Amino acid sequence: MNLSILFTDLPLLERPAAAAEAGFTAVEMWWPFDGPTPSDRDLRALQSAIEDAGVQLVALNFDAGDMANGDRGMLTQTDRFLTNVDVAVGLAGRLGCRILNALYGNAAPGSAHSHNAAPGSARPHNAVPGSACPSSTHPGSGAPGSARTRDVDAGHRRVAVANLAHAAKRAADIGATVVVEALNSHENPRYPLTSSRQALEVIDQVGMDNVKLLADLYHLHRMGEDVLGLLDTQAHRIGHVQVADDPGRGYPGSGRMPYTEIFNKLGTYEGHVGLEYRHEGPGAFDWRNG
Repeated sequence: MNLSILFTDLPLLERPAAAAEAGFTAVEMWWPFDGPTPSDRDLRALQSAIEDAGVQLVALNFDAGDMANGDRGMLTQTDRFLTNVDVAVGLAGRLGCRILNALYGNAAPGSAHSHNAAPGSARPHNAVPGSACPSSTHPGSGAPGSARTRDVDAGHRRVAVANLAHAAKRAADIGATVVVEALNSHENPRYPLTSSRQALEVIDQVGMDNVKLLADLYHLHRMGEDVLGLLDTQAHRIGHVQVADDPGRGYPGSGRMPYTEIFNKLGTYEGHVGLEYRHEGPGAFDWRNG
């Protein structure tokens, strides 16, 4: 279960013990620090909280920036990302974590996806799909589809792929896999990877065996993907799975996704399934007894 989105009424360092008390033996989390290079004291405190709780950290995000203010990854901010790689890999290595998630990052200014929202702004969680901010289509303005936007997108991709390759090489030192995920554009309007196909294209360009797909089924379903088909055809390319229901991002069974069939498909999946749903109050895990 994801310690960054569940048990949010508790301080971070108390959440591993809460997860253990709820019956979990494995946890995952987004990058839990304010910047890419936390102090040794903060790193030791988190490590101790996880070890003392007796849970296994199975997945950890690299630093993704200020998520609350719309950041969605630092892959194309080379200095910041590469600085964080050694810290994240070091923490993962000490805790036996073997999945590291690299969010791709928002589109660069002037790219096609940057027209979906003003730089630095994120669409509200309850925004109506398709209600992206209008963009200029004046010739030469960098409008979607122009040569200028294609060049910006290609440059953004080259940097991201190079930095992913570096992260994967470092992750290989501890036997870890780097995963890349697609996010839905309704809640993440400037994030360029909105389908498993796009994420897999990036993974193919990196061309390393320890770079795989993070199949976040909530985001993919929200974008209209056939998640059952994905689990059938791309299982060998999936390094990690995360679940929440659509609509609402609640627990499995709270929405309209076919979770009985999904969990049947995952019966032969050998990795962990991260619970990345939102729930306030008691009963967050009652659905497991249904």
